Amino acid sequence: MTELEAIKARHSVRKYTDRPIEVAKIATLKAEIERVNATAGLNIQLVLDEPKAFSTGMWKYGQFSGVKNYFVMAGPKGQDAEEQIGYYGEKLVLHAQTLGLNTCWVGLTYKKIPGTFTLRDGDVVHCVISLGYGTIPGVQHPQKPVENFYESNGVPPEWFKAGMEAALLAPTAVNQQKFKFILHDGNKVEAKTLFSMAGYTNIDLGIVKYHFEVGAGRESFEWV
Repeated sequence: MTELEAIKARHSVRKYTDRPIEVAKIATLKAEIERVNATAGLNIQLVLDEPKAFSTGMWKYGQFSGVKNYFVMAGPKGQDAEEQIGYYGEKLVLHAQTLGLNTCWVGLTYKKIPGTFTLRDGDVVHCVISLGYGTIPGVQHPQKPVENFYESNGVPPEWFKAGMEAALLAPTAVNQQKFKFILHDGNKVEAKTLFSMAGYTNIDLGIVKYHFEVGAGRESFEWV
């Protein structure tokens, strides 16, 4: 499965079976985490066989069940770090999807369990991502018109359209999709956040930028 195929197959999943994640897949995920952390200076960690984070409090609101595995999305504070969390977190999400695993970004409906992860000085936990074998593969939300999410002088090229289609399939907090892409000077693309009462827009921006890159092809454009 390619990353673009993973984008189309991925849906947020909140209910998981007891099926354990195979050792080989865990090793693959951990290796990918190491690469991501080394590249981005983040402190993402994989927590396995830990059911307490989703067994009390707000987990009921999020309607999660059976969650025992999750990525802890830790790193420095600040908007730039938040965008990196989204960008590289979605890279991990799509990698998990290619392995046949299901995921869900989680901002509030979990509890931080002491001893399950470690933080460096200055780190915070921005969110977590549940991981495992879902009871169902999830469902696609209805999509808004793609024209609502970009600006362009004239008809945009096909690579831009493909990038936008992939971006609209990206998960965002409460499905808010508070982002806009602007095409400048032929192949220069700007991505920006819009106001949101729900927050998490910088993380969302990183997620949608990763999707856009996969859909458009990284060789087709430059970020500005």
